[in-house]
Amino acid sequence: MNAPRTRVQRRPVHGVLLLDKPLGLSSNQALQKAKWLLRAEKAGHTGTLDPLATGVLPLCFGAATKFSQQHLDADKTYETTVRLGIQTSTADAEGDVLSVREVSCSAGQVVEVLDRFMGPISQVPPMHSALKKDGKALYEYAREGETVERLARNVVIHDLDLLDMQLQGDAPFLRLRVRCSKGTYIRTLGEDIAEALGCGGHLSALRRVVTGPFAQAQCLSLVQLEAMDENRRMSALQPVEALLPGYTEIVLDKDSTDRFLNGVRRHGPWVDCDQVAVYGEHPRALLGTASVQGGELIPGRLLSPMEIQQILEKSPAPEPLLAEQV
Repeated sequence: MNAPRTRVQRRPVHGVLLLDKPLGLSSNQALQKAKWLLRAEKAGHTGTLDPLATGVLPLCFGAATKFSQQHLDADKTYETTVRLGIQTSTADAEGDVLSVREVSCSAGQVVEVLDRFMGPISQVPPMHSALKKDGKALYEYAREGETVERLARNVVIHDLDLLDMQLQGDAPFLRLRVRCSKGTYIRTLGEDIAEALGCGGHLSALRRVVTGPFAQAQCLSLVQLEAMDENRRMSALQPVEALLPGYTEIVLDKDSTDRFLNGVRRHGPWVDCDQVAVYGEHPRALLGTASVQGGELIPGRLLSPMEIQQILEKSPAPEPLLAEQV
């Protein structure tokens, strides 16, 4: 007979875990590990980080997955190191070396080039990315040795700060802090900056330090999460409404709450607004999102009554792990 295997009893978990993703794990691998530790039934993330990248990765559980899309549009801030003089096939340290060139730029040229990448810019997505063409991820084409045409996309670099640089020696580099719009490829940005300096280059390190309202100081590592007991893990979750910063709040009475949750529009003295977070009054609980047009509250993404009840109860009591014969 084989040794018994521990089986995790899943449970409804609702909220947002701010994870400091470690180096070497994909976003999905990190998500699955956190999901297992929380014993959550349903989970998703708010946009991926490459295995090379570390830093802020908001993970959504239960009802929070309904609002993860709202966070995809948020600005992001990264700290990155561009290794100058060596161009690789993937624009990062994992790729094959394509060329090695001398680094002969000056500090003044670096500042001038960085200024050129401020504001609205156009980027061609890298072949080693998850962007799809004809239903197939670009990295899949790249692994097969195929390069396909990609349309340039417009992004915005809000801030581009030079944190450190070394232009001499065996390993010249730039260390940058970038605040940018959604859809910005930092690998492409680093590669384009290095090319504009005449030496080429690739990313040797990448860390996301801010995404939307969430910063690295708020994050937990998987090691920290694993060391916690179940109650502390649950208390580490941000509430679902943490994904709705800046939304206008509207509070409904009991009768309007029931009708709103059934998808019925409500009328009131509300100003037109595209982003509304709607709450029930007694007890106070997030009901979902909505918009207001002409004094009419129009339901958007709604929580179910069961989800609301589970959130108010904070979560079911922890259940013991069961042994399963395999």
